[in-house]
Amino acid sequence: MKPPPQPSGITHGLPVLIDPHWSPEQALAVVELLDDLRARIWAHYELDLLDKLRADRVTALDTGRDNPPPF
Repeated sequence: MKPPPQPSGITHGLPVLIDPHWSPEQALAVVELLDDLRARIWAHYELDLLDKLRADRVTALDTGRDNPPPF
């Protein structure tokens, strides 16, 4: 069975196995750890991340003034 696609778009690398026998408390502890990690990364790289997100979105959505959409 093929795993579902990741939000990051990464399709290869090391699989992350999650123990199906975690308690809800253990699962919550991992989620909280990931939330803390995300917050720390965001706090350190906020401006760079905003620039990167903006550049990615503008590039993906920009059709150019010389080539308007056909509708």
